[in-house]
Amino acid sequence: MRKAAVAAAIASSTALVLAGCSSSGGDAAGGEAGEDITLTVTTFGTFGYDDLYTEYEEANPGITIEATNIDTGGNARTDAFTKIGAGSGLSDVVAVEEGWLGQIMGVSDQFVDLRDYGIEDRKSDWLEWKYDQATDPEGRVIGYGTDIGPQGICYNAPAFEAAGLPTDREEVATLLEGDWENYFDVGRQYSEATGNAWYDHSGFVWNAMVNQLPEGYYTTDGELNVVGNAELEERFELLGAATEDGLSAAQAAWDWNSGESFLDGTFATFICPGWMLGVMKGSIEGAGGDEDNGWDFANVFPGGPANWGGAFLTVPETSEHKEEAAKLADWLTQPAQQVKQSAAAGNFPSTVEAQETLAAEATPNPFFNDAPTGAILAERAVGVEAQYKGPEDSVIQENVFGPALKALDLGETDTQGAWQRALQLLNELVG
Repeated sequence: MRKAAVAAAIASSTALVLAGCSSSGGDAAGGEAGEDITLTVTTFGTFGYDDLYTEYEEANPGITIEATNIDTGGNARTDAFTKIGAGSGLSDVVAVEEGWLGQIMGVSDQFVDLRDYGIEDRKSDWLEWKYDQATDPEGRVIGYGTDIGPQGICYNAPAFEAAGLPTDREEVATLLEGDWENYFDVGRQYSEATGNAWYDHSGFVWNAMVNQLPEGYYTTDGELNVVGNAELEERFELLGAATEDGLSAAQAAWDWNSGESFLDGTFATFICPGWMLGVMKGSIEGAGGDEDNGWDFANVFPGGPANWGGAFLTVPETSEHKEEAAKLADWLTQPAQQVKQSAAAGNFPSTVEAQETLAAEATPNPFFNDAPTGAILAERAVGVEAQYKGPEDSVIQENVFGPALKALDLGETDTQGAWQRALQLLNELVG
């Protein structure tokens, strides 16, 4: 019987202080014959693994999975680095988010080299860049790729209708096709017609805008790339002008007024990488909503292809069951399991075979007006390239630009003031 635990939110300040093989679940995964083993797993957000844990346990008598899920990737980062600093406490399998993988690479020797458990035999399963992301400078491979984050636009059809905008998803895709300036211009039309905001808050939009650049907060050779980055500042000014025009609903990230803002027309569009579909569904259901919620998913993204997020399953060196943990992580990331994960949580697979399966099946999602989310995400993944994420990338996003954009959302400063605040925080927290 699987044991489940839910971790409470952990203050992100802790992380800032600390910052300084078989492919068949049916094969024996225990230790010596007759030995019962408990494998601990830590994930975050919405992974969609619950049914897969049960399936694995049933196929592997003697294995019990004790699962902990932390609410957000940022808090999972804090949890991981707290335990790395303490030298103990990490689960047998630990999910690592793309945004803080760079930090993990700084301590990659704390994680098992999965080449010892046959991951090289599966190299062709994954997109090449996904496999490469989990490879450290010494060539050690420390993570099994789970999902990637191609993005589309979720939109509220009743809100669009109230503004006289099209509601058919193909027409919406045509309406929003183009660059970010067009996206914001349509938002101004919407806001003028309804008096309501266009997007939930500036932070998520900013993250998407940054992820489209060839180089984000770091250059590909690992140098900080914020101060003096004209392209980054230009995008910030574009977003700032939209926010100053009232297009942001100034929502709290990951809360959305306990999900009610998805249901009451507070905002009309939402940045949606594949994994966010599951987050959104959970938030709407938590607020009492159901499939009749008015939201749809369009095959379009301002500025072109972009990846936000995705994760890896790692096995820490502190695990007492490294082989069994590697077998579980390997099985969870097989194409067949990635298809099931996508059905459960919306996550878009990082394995080529699973992507092809979802594209062929179209996978209509009843929670988003039967939008063929699998087919849409498969198209949105075309042209996506991995952006190098430096060691403090997630800190810069969440703790540097996060507070600066929040102040802008709340009207506490203007765009230039928000940019200067971000630079000040960058100097204080990163250097």
